[in-house]
Parts: sequence; C-alpha cells; structure tokens
Amino acid sequence: MMNGRERILIALKREQPDIVPLWEQGFNESSIIGIARHFVDGDDLPEPKLVMDMTEEERFKLLGGLITFVRELDLEGVTATSLAPRERLDRDHIRDALSVVYHLSQFGEPYPVDGPIREAADLKAFRMRLPEEADFLMLDVLRSAFPEKAVAYHMPGTFKLSWLLRGAMEKLLMDYILNPDLAHNLARMVTDHCFKLIEMAFDKGADFIILEGDLAHNPSSLMSPAHYNEFIGPYHKEICECVHRVDGKIVKHSDGRLTPLLPGLIEAGFDGIHPIQPQCMDIGEIKREFGNQVCLLGNIDCSFLLVFGTPDEVRESVRETIARAAPGGGYILSSSNSIHPGCQPENYLAMVEAARKYGTYPNLTEN
Repeated sequence: MMNGRERILIALKREQPDIVPLWEQGFNESSIIGIARHFVDGDDLPEPKLVMDMTEEERFKLLGGLITFVRELDLEGVTATSLAPRERLDRDHIRDALSVVYHLSQFGEPYPVDGPIREAADLKAFRMRLPEEADFLMLDVLRSAFPEKAVAYHMPGTFKLSWLLRGAMEKLLMDYILNPDLAHNLARMVTDHCFKLIEMAFDKGADFIILEGDLAHNPSSLMSPAHYNEFIGPYHKEICECVHRVDGKIVKHSDGRLTPLLPGLIEAGFDGIHPIQPQCMDIGEIKREFGNQVCLLGNIDCSFLLVFGTPDEVRESVRETIARAAPGGGYILSSSNSIHPGCQPENYLAMVEAARKYGTYPNLTEN
C-alpha cells in the first residue's frame, strides 16, 4: 500500500497511484478552525483572526488544528507557506517583508496597492530581502509531523513578484509594451530570488513547489502567448530547471482560463497545472488534450459549490470529476483554488469522503 507522499509524486509523474490523492493549495485561518472543530476541542483552537494578529500561542494552536485534521482525514499532502514577517500599518493596510503595501478586504484578504518599484530608477537601489530560517518554520513543522505525506512549499513566481514590486498588475502589463527593459530586469531579479527560496525549501524537505500567481481570469489569459513567451516563459523554464536539478517537482497555479498559455507552461517544464477552474475550463477536455503531458490538479468548485452547495451536490461533483480526470493517473483532487473563509467545513468533509469512495484505482469510474 502506498503512502501519501508516494501517491502524489506518482501522480505528478503522470502515472497511476493506488487511489486518487487529496491535497489543497491552502486553508486560511478561519477554514482551518472550522474544519478542525470536527476533531479538536474548541478550547484548543484560537479565535479566527489573521495569523499576524495572533499571539505565538494562538499560532501554534492554529497549526496544531491543521496538523490534526490532515492526520484525521489522512490527506496525501499538505502545503507550507512562508512566515516572512508582515506588519500592520493601520486597520486596513499591511506591509510585507518586500515593502509591498496591501489593503485588507472585509475578510482579511490582502490586495497590493503600492510597491517599492514605482519607476525604473528605483530598481537600481532596491535589494530583495534574503529568505531567513524563520520564514520556513511552517515547512519545518509539517515535514517533521508528516514524514510519509507530500509537503508542498507555496511561493510566488516571476510574474507575481514582479507586479507586486510594481504595486499593481496593470503597471507590469503596461511595462511589457512601454518599458520592456524594466520588465526583464525585474523578472531577472525576482527569478534569482526564487532560486534561493527553492534551494532552502528542498533543503528543508519539501517534495514539490506550488508556484502561485494568476496568469489568467475567466475570459482568457491576462497576456498573449507571445508576451508570456517573451517576458515570463524563459524565467519559468529556469525555475523549473532549478527544481528538477534537485529531483523535485513543480506545479503552476493560476485561476482563470489558462488554455492559451498551457503549451508555453508545459514547454517551460511544469509538472502539474492547478486548479483547472470549472467556470472557464472543462477538465475532461483538458485531460484529453494535455493529460499525457502534465498532471492536473483541482477543479472542485470553491467559488459556489463548496460555499453554497449541499454535501450531496459536492459528492456528485467529486464523482463526476474523478470519472473525467483521473483514469490513467496524473490527477490530484483539490478545490478550484483553496479552502477559503466562505467554504463550508461540512462541504469540504463531504469532498474528502467522496474522494475516498470514488477514487480507488483501477475501476474508479465504476464506483
């Protein structure tokens, strides 16, 4: 019988494990607490709030809740995020370790509103903050807690880091037309920074990288394939090569209709594509066209189904998705982004239950 780590790594090789693996890109604070309450006494969990507003004791309670339900649900993998410091500027704004300023939504979700590279001249004096040991504490703890599960390290890539430093995505997209030298210089700097993160993550036991940063929205990709191939693809290829040199795997995350960019992403060397958003991508069609070239992850709708649906509707969606995406291997089941504050804990539990019921090879479509 395979363990979780083996199942996920086999799927990322586009091969068939014994069951369809379960993994999530992330759970936020309130979703961890909501799911963990099914397995942990309420006194052992913190009150819902942003991690940066928690005491050290509350943070360890939160991490303990995550570890408990990952273990109880026997998920195949878990994701570690960076704990690089963030500081609160006021009630509605925070600043990260790269001096990017974010506005907080009513749900505590940050959106960048200002960055340190306002013009080309700013790049000369700017230095990326070097990663520190403390940034990887979550990875250290999860690797120690789950030696037989796959541990992913979640990190931004070339596009996301570049536009964060510019303070807005539209500024970087305009640079592709008006200031291509700045776009390339930014890409070079942040890609070199990614190499350092990757080296430290794998030294600490990560099994694969989940590279965040949306490249698309529901209508289509955010840039043309030509612009992707010029300003992002070559740097993605370097990042993938860096991961593969240490025998790791790497998955590209992007919401939206990513189809126009999939050939370029596959050429760059990504082992998996996440999350095949159901509002704008048909996972059966993607499986038929690209399933022999890249592992597929995700597709269980977290925009509406896991938020407003019933557990029975969730179970049926999982059954249908597995039947379309999993035959032959190369599929890892997860939500269509993450388990965010709006997702109902009971719906996530129904998703896990259905995955176990319908996700057994080799006759999974007959369940």
